[in-house]
Amino acid sequence: MATATPDLDQLVKEADLGGREPAGAVGAALALIAGAWSLFQFWYASPLPFTFGFGILNDTEARAIHLAFAVFLAFCAFPAFQRSSRRVIPWTDWLLALVGAFCAAYLFLFYKELAQRPGSPTRMDIVVGIAGVLIMLEATRRAMGFGMLVTTGLFMLYVFAGPYMPEVIQHRGASLSRFISHMWLTTEGVYGVALGVSVQFIFLFVLFGTLLDIAGAGNYMLQVSLALLGHLRGGPAKVAVVSSALNGVVSGSSVSNVVSGGIFTIPLMKRTGYSGVKAGAIEAASSINGQIMPPVMGAAAFLMVEYVGIPYAEIIKHAALPAVISYVALFYIVHLEALKHDLKPLVRSRIPAWRERLLGWGLGVSGTLVALGAIYALITGVQALTGSAAGWVLAALTALAYVMLMAYASRHPPVPVDDPLAADVHLPEPWPTVRAGLHFMIPIVVLLWCLMVEELSPGLSAFWATVTVMAMVPLQPVMLALFSKAPLQRAWRQGLADLWRGLVLGARNMIGIGVACASAGLIVGVITLTGMGLMMTDFVELVSAGNVLVMLVLTAIICLIIGAGVPTTANYILVATLMAPVIVELGARSGLVIPLIAVHLFVFYFGILADVTPPVGLASYAAAAISGADPNQTGMQATWYSLRTTVLPFVFIFNPQILFIGVHSWAQVVVVCITGTVASLLFAAATMRWFRARCSWLEVAALLVATFLFFRPDWVIDRIAPRYVSAPAADLYKVADTLEEDDWLVVGIAGETLAGDAQNKTVALPMGRGVNGRERLRDAGVTLSQLGSDIEIAAVKFGSRARKLGVEQGYRIVELKLPNPQRPSPNWVFIPAALVALAVWWRQGRRPAWQPASA
Repeated sequence: MATATPDLDQLVKEADLGGREPAGAVGAALALIAGAWSLFQFWYASPLPFTFGFGILNDTEARAIHLAFAVFLAFCAFPAFQRSSRRVIPWTDWLLALVGAFCAAYLFLFYKELAQRPGSPTRMDIVVGIAGVLIMLEATRRAMGFGMLVTTGLFMLYVFAGPYMPEVIQHRGASLSRFISHMWLTTEGVYGVALGVSVQFIFLFVLFGTLLDIAGAGNYMLQVSLALLGHLRGGPAKVAVVSSALNGVVSGSSVSNVVSGGIFTIPLMKRTGYSGVKAGAIEAASSINGQIMPPVMGAAAFLMVEYVGIPYAEIIKHAALPAVISYVALFYIVHLEALKHDLKPLVRSRIPAWRERLLGWGLGVSGTLVALGAIYALITGVQALTGSAAGWVLAALTALAYVMLMAYASRHPPVPVDDPLAADVHLPEPWPTVRAGLHFMIPIVVLLWCLMVEELSPGLSAFWATVTVMAMVPLQPVMLALFSKAPLQRAWRQGLADLWRGLVLGARNMIGIGVACASAGLIVGVITLTGMGLMMTDFVELVSAGNVLVMLVLTAIICLIIGAGVPTTANYILVATLMAPVIVELGARSGLVIPLIAVHLFVFYFGILADVTPPVGLASYAAAAISGADPNQTGMQATWYSLRTTVLPFVFIFNPQILFIGVHSWAQVVVVCITGTVASLLFAAATMRWFRARCSWLEVAALLVATFLFFRPDWVIDRIAPRYVSAPAADLYKVADTLEEDDWLVVGIAGETLAGDAQNKTVALPMGRGVNGRERLRDAGVTLSQLGSDIEIAAVKFGSRARKLGVEQGYRIVELKLPNPQRPSPNWVFIPAALVALAVWWRQGRRPAWQPASA
């Protein structure tokens, strides 16, 4: 297997780990502190503190300790300047690390004293807060770069410059004491929701992915992809797409995804005929999409749980189809590139007959389905039979399954993947490659079972999955040695060393994320302190003239600009806090009901696209370093390939069925999956100007029309019949009684803004649990009062789904908006859409043979 060059290794270290690797006692001390952070997070996430009655921390105390570790390691691992030593930590960095850690841990060290004087900071509090903010900014610069520092600095400047700003964004300002108290001594600023999610969820998922990669899962996924797809036309590019999707299941770093897979796939792509620019662009576009792939989604999924207010399993359900569609479309794009340039596939040493291949795929798919069904039946059966002892029984069965799979793998080791620069590349056989790593599926099954079936919290699910992989890492070399009759003592040492290395690397992978969450907390604190969110709504409405599409384009541009200098996690926190409420509010004013999860996925998608967009896209730089091509050209090509990801957020804002919202039957699920995939494929063909052959501009236009009809059939039906019909507000409870949990009651409300201006909005009241409509509304956070035929929103629970959706206290419900029973099904629009696409296909089939384009 090819290995990364020292320059590429350094690129990954600089981007994800910090570039500093001191030797000797200092390096050991740095590793010890990083490992201690991982162990602390493992302890905090586990049930052990409550079992032993020791080390129980509340959320604020845990956030303070978490930030103290992150700040300390940021100054130890990230050098001050590009020219600074990567082997020596100067005394100034030690001083900043110690002072920064003390300031960060201040809320933990003096928690009781601070709780007794809320809102009355002492001089010591203010001094520590000022030092903490300044050191936090320097840690941000080191770990996140100047882009994040400048962004955070401008927001902080806005606090004090508020009285001197233009009227549309003017505010009263704040004193230094109030600013520091808000930012450093409460949970409104640095220690806010973002840092809380980093403590509770993100760390363990990052640790889980790191340990799984150290065990060899990342390499295994690449080998499986190569074995299954390497023999196809454009095979190495298709391997890059699929292996990046598989790596994205457990990894949230686009740069490490590029390097780990690209070091092998990019040379192979160039070998089969792709240019250096296109090879690097394919790998970069594949790798950034790993961040939209559930269940981890670059750590954003866990933040969405807090910001959107729905269970993690729901987040995964909504995000799954767009991620799969995006990868299928990219797979099709690389296939079209291979067709355009007549690229030849890699050849296997033995080419099976088509009957053999068909049988192999049939057995593989059916075997996988049978295995999943058997696992489900076994687990549910054990739970039913053993009751409270089910956990121990399942743990024993998991251990037994691991031993059996390791025994099988030891007898059938994988065939090593050749060097991609060798004269002849021999592709591995599919089944021998797959069977050699089936044990890697165990922790992933544990994670998904806990999340999706048991519906445990993300933190507890990650804990049990991490426990599983922490047991696997030291046992794997022991199992292999045991079954191959090799010395066990050396295997134990290797296994324990791998486990410790995973704990250290997991913590170092978290430094940037922890600092980013804390720095984003400063920005969120500015927004809550100044009321910037309300002003941003008015500002965007002024710029967009109230047009929802213009507003969305403006928001997308803002996300890309911010994301050019801000990591994905921090970018999502910032834009979700600043722009997501704006989209919801302006959509409501325009009569458009936009699901909150659609809004948050919208801003998240455009945040990750900044990783390939020139001139700062780190994923494109990493890919160009491997391919030897120009980084900017690679970034532009990757951006073009990513157009199919760019269009999806606009689709699910206006057609949320692609997020499985409003889909109530399996037939609808099938229709949505097929039409969404077909639309994305047609869009890819249009952007590549290649369908069955090279497309004329008229054919491109026809494919774009078909794409629009597949993606937005509701737009056509809206021209024929309205989506809703009006009903009297007095019928609200009668209608609400007919709705179930998680249904929506769409209403028109009227009231006054804080400025006294009359305002009408369309909002969706969510339905919670209860025996009737009134109780279900109250459970979702909405309390109504009725006087005669007038119904008013009496209260909206703070932090509820209703509050996040723009439902406001004091507004009157003026009408109900019920689904129009006379409205034709949007599915009829798929017929002309399919006819348009088939017409282009038929027309191209009548042309003479084409000549391949130059690569």
